Amino acid sequence: MTKFEKAKIDIVKDETLSKNWYHLRNVTFNYTGSDGHTTRLKREVYDRGDGATILLHDPRRDSIVLVRQFRMPAHLNGHSGWLLETPAGLLDGENPAEAIRREVMEETGYEIGEATPLFQCFMSPGAVTEIVHFFAAEIDATRKVGKGGGADGEHEDIEVVEIGLDEAARMVKSGEICDGKTIMLIQWALMQRR
Repeated sequence: MTKFEKAKIDIVKDETLSKNWYHLRNVTFNYTGSDGHTTRLKREVYDRGDGATILLHDPRRDSIVLVRQFRMPAHLNGHSGWLLETPAGLLDGENPAEAIRREVMEETGYEIGEATPLFQCFMSPGAVTEIVHFFAAEIDATRKVGKGGGADGEHEDIEVVEIGLDEAARMVKSGEICDGKTIMLIQWALMQRR
């Protein structure tokens, strides 16, 4: 254990700021650092539950299937808001592999067999509690079994897009693909070629 891992955290107050779509909290805590000094700090913490994402790869065509959908936070930060992403969603009480199979069908219309677990990580640990579980699965891009486009009743407007892996890598470099989880999975796929 390093001296930094010996830091002590005592939560003084945990108040809800909003519980509309997700849960936004203001946490006040005493932080005793590695030097033994205690400071009172406040942090806003956003809890949206854990999620899962997947890279759908057709090895015969060397392509991947992504989805394009509107994201308000990206729009508010100067982007059009229409992001190309790997299929993803919240776990909603399911185990990650079940949740990602459901999301793949809802968003893309593809049915997958086994989703291979790759890794899991915090995407924005300074403010968001979410852990994202990353998966990969092989598909035949010519064999869609459902309509995709999003779940009925969730007001999703999703376009399913097949892109060659090399083209996707170029789009990451150009900024056309700028979603973190998607970039991570494209880079993972490129590393698998070696």
